[in-house]
Amino acid sequence: MAACACLPWPALAQSGNINGIVALSSQLVDRGLAVTSDTAIVQGAVSWTLPSGWAFGVAASTEVRNATPLAETFAQASHTWRMTPDWQFAATAAYYDYPGRGNGAFNRAEGGANWIYRDVLTLGIAAMIPTGGGNHQLRGAADVDFHWPLPWHVSFSAGAGYAQTQVPTYGTYDDEYGSHRYPRGDRVNSYGYGHLGLIWAQGPWRVEVDRVFVDASMREAWLAASPWVATMSWSF
Repeated sequence: MAACACLPWPALAQSGNINGIVALSSQLVDRGLAVTSDTAIVQGAVSWTLPSGWAFGVAASTEVRNATPLAETFAQASHTWRMTPDWQFAATAAYYDYPGRGNGAFNRAEGGANWIYRDVLTLGIAAMIPTGGGNHQLRGAADVDFHWPLPWHVSFSAGAGYAQTQVPTYGTYDDEYGSHRYPRGDRVNSYGYGHLGLIWAQGPWRVEVDRVFVDASMREAWLAASPWVATMSWSF
């Protein structure tokens, strides 16, 4: 949801104005990985778009049952160029901070390039530099997203991607109170992910339900998102 509020979709880049979104989700997900547990998440985002093609946005998310620390904060700047009547190109710079996730291992600065065909197809590549954890090696990601309108204000959504990410690793020990985990460091994993979903949208309201797919290695490490994720949002 945060990325949707800030990416330069045609609907957001027509004139200089301020847009906002508030949403309720079943889980906060970042490229197929679970940022939070499978619980209710409140999200809010605001973006400012200019006729010159510049857009700036900020967003924050938190668990309903545990509001502190925040699950995610996000800031992004982008510039969009119209290449043809149907194609746009957007360059983005963003910073992601996850106060409650992985002892900072997921925090990162990210630069991206996106090719957008109308509001149907988006092709994106990104370079990421972790700002937390013990490994600050440059890594990358590539994504493709597809939206197709259907009758009754419904559209079909599909996406796939491949990313390198820094994930924390844990050791275990046993004592008289049971088995415990402790942080042992971090490593870089490459993995694939994707989703299939349906979106209903009318006026400022939007409801999306997605079936999320992630490499088995991430599920075995308890890092993958829930197989089903739902989000209801209101824009203003």
